Formats: sequence, C-alpha cells, structure tokens
Amino acid sequence: MILTVTLNAALDVTWDVDSLRPHTSHRVDAAHERAGGKGINVARVLTFLGHAPVATGLVGGPTGRLIRAGLRTAGIRDAFLDVSGDARRTLTVVSLDDGDATVFNGRGPHVDPAEWELFCRHYASLLAGVRVAVLCGSTPPGLPTDAYARLIRMAAAAGVITVLDTSGPALLAALDARPDVIKPNAAEITAATGCEDLLEAAAELQARGARTVVASAGAEGMHAITPDSTWRARPPERLSGNPTGAGDACVAAIAAGQEAGSGWPDILREAVALSAAAVPCPVAGDVEAAAYHRFRPEVSVEEGHAAHPQLPPARAPHPPHLAH
Repeated sequence: MILTVTLNAALDVTWDVDSLRPHTSHRVDAAHERAGGKGINVARVLTFLGHAPVATGLVGGPTGRLIRAGLRTAGIRDAFLDVSGDARRTLTVVSLDDGDATVFNGRGPHVDPAEWELFCRHYASLLAGVRVAVLCGSTPPGLPTDAYARLIRMAAAAGVITVLDTSGPALLAALDARPDVIKPNAAEITAATGCEDLLEAAAELQARGARTVVASAGAEGMHAITPDSTWRARPPERLSGNPTGAGDACVAAIAAGQEAGSGWPDILREAVALSAAAVPCPVAGDVEAAAYHRFRPEVSVEEGHAAHPQLPPARAPHPPHLAH
C-alpha cells in the first residue's frame, strides 16, 4: 500500500486566461476547483495507475470539508485528521498563449503542538501494512521545521520507504533523517545548495542524507542520482498546457516504482511519460491517458553522463514538461 501525506492540503482553484498581463483585467475562460495539495494530486495519479492509495494529512474548517468531499468524489481513501483552523486555498492562473502558470499559495491554518502530536500518533497507526510513504508539499504555520524529518524517521522505523517532495527549510531539515528519495525541481535544488551543476548539487544533498535524488532539468529531461549510478531520461516531445501537475505525476511514478521494486530506468521512463501526459490537463492530478500510453515507449533513458548537466534557469514556479 502507498500512503500519501499532505500536511497542508488545499482547495485548488485553476483559472485559464488567454494571456496573463500585469496591471490589467482578465476574462477567465475556464475555472476548475478541486481537492488538492501535492500529496492528494499524487494520490489521484496513483489511482489512475490502478493503485488504491490512502491519503492523510491535516484539514479543517469549511474548506477542509470541501477537500474531504473531493476525496470521496475521486474515490480516494480519506485518512485525514481534522484541525481547528480552516484549510487553505490555492489559485493557479494558466496563460493559454504560452502555457505558463502563475501560482498563488495560501499559507494554511495554524497547527498547534497538541494537534501535531495527535497527527503523529495517527500517522504511526497508518504505517502498518504500508510499503511506501509519500511526503509532499509545504507545511502549515505552527509545525516545527523538522516535521518531515520526524515522519521519515517514523516510517524508517516501520520499514517503510519514503519519497519526499518539499522545498526550502523543510527539505534541508529532512535530509538528516535520510529519506530514500527526494524530488527537487530546478529552482529547489539550486536554492538548497547554491549550485547550478545538477550532479554536484545532487551529490551535496546526498552527502547531507538523501539516498537518491530525482531532479528535473527542464527541457533536458529528468535525472536520477542514486547511490550506485546516475540516469537521465528525456521526454519525447514538448507539450503546451498547464505544467503544475507534472511534478506530482512524477512523484506518483516514483512511489509506484518503489512499491513494485522496479529499477531506476523503468521508474524514470514512467515518471517522464506521466509528467509529460499531465501537462495537457487543465488541473493538477490528472493525466491524459492517450498521451501517457503514447509516450511510454518513446522516452529515452541512458546511464551515466559525459559531462555534468547544468540546471535550467528557474523561470516559472513549475518549469514545463517535468518539473515540480
């Protein structure tokens, strides 16, 4: 079983506009609203792949009730814990002319120490029978910086593989707990290390505790730097659309591959195909099935690198194709 953890769940709102221009008004062509947060998006993609994940995390208030209703609609098993504060909302504005996405993320409810301790006990009870725990996204106000580190150590003590997708201080604090896989995007890996050379940056994160680093290199593809080797996978083509769900699709592929015991070439092939197939979809957590099946045999995967790849400039919150 795969457990997804979304400590800062959200009601995700997506607006499509013809072109995003500052200092002017816009007409919204389409609007979407659904339960979200990175772990919930990962659970949606896992469900698409035929898995039956359990989703947990923290929700509360009227927005939290909408999120839980969305989980029921999606057929995702809800193991969330209620807190007193109202869950956050996010707003993504997608510019249809170039596919860029501008994201506004609410900070989330304040979680007090008693609520955090209650969640940790709840999380421990869920680990029985779990093969992989996926820990995703930001943490709400009130949680300690090492919140993910604590959850990783608890999972490791239960023999559970951990996949971590977060950034900033939460990512750096979690490395001491030795997560099995981390998935930073270009902006996150540079921010964490100050290094624009992907392999050097990944080596630094491994030295700090990460076992395997999976990182997007934008149009150059996706890299996996494991304890034993390095791998690079390239997408078959460029796609236009909404890139915000591509990283969550990638994480779902990693989790599914870890549960199955697959090798990294197969995991990367799935991750690139799923990430690319998420881009044409208007909201995060969806995958275009026809594109996914078309891309799978076309993704190229190779071992090793003749030269250290440079990370692409972080020009958007979610770089196109494969990123966060």
